[in-house]
Amino acid sequence: MSDHTLLDGKKILIVDDEADILEILEELLEMCDVVKASTFEDAKNLLEAQLFDMAILDIMGVDGYGLLEIANKKGIPAVMLTAHAFTPGNLLRSIKEGADAYLPKEEMVNIATFLNDVLEAIEKGKNPWGPWQKKLPTSYFEKRWGAMSKDTPRDFWEQFKAGIKERKNK
Repeated sequence: MSDHTLLDGKKILIVDDEADILEILEELLEMCDVVKASTFEDAKNLLEAQLFDMAILDIMGVDGYGLLEIANKKGIPAVMLTAHAFTPGNLLRSIKEGADAYLPKEEMVNIATFLNDVLEAIEKGKNPWGPWQKKLPTSYFEKRWGAMSKDTPRDFWEQFKAGIKERKNK
């Protein structure tokens, strides 16, 4: 079992319109002080009224990008967690709009390790996307997305790497 010490006692906002996902994440992050929201409005109010160490935002159903903008303004590290919106376009958008990571829901069983890695990178002043790149290699995406769909930018991997590099320099 991985060391999740950086997560101990952290206050984390989890936003998803699926109650079962909120419950699973709360269990997986039992070492944290978890606050849950199932709507954009509830999450927006919580982000504006409370301090959080991190936010986990679903993209679809709760306007995750709108919430990401609020989290960024408040300096709250944000992780995009999605199933249906797990696409090359959303990955690039997440990077460009300031998310600290992007995780497919099918990988959420490893979320504590993943979040701990993101917090460790931030604490050390490193790019929080670094651990993500190592844990979800190119082959994962090729398997998941096939040979890339017609909707995928031709220079997707170049955009991805440029976005990561740009993100690192912020």
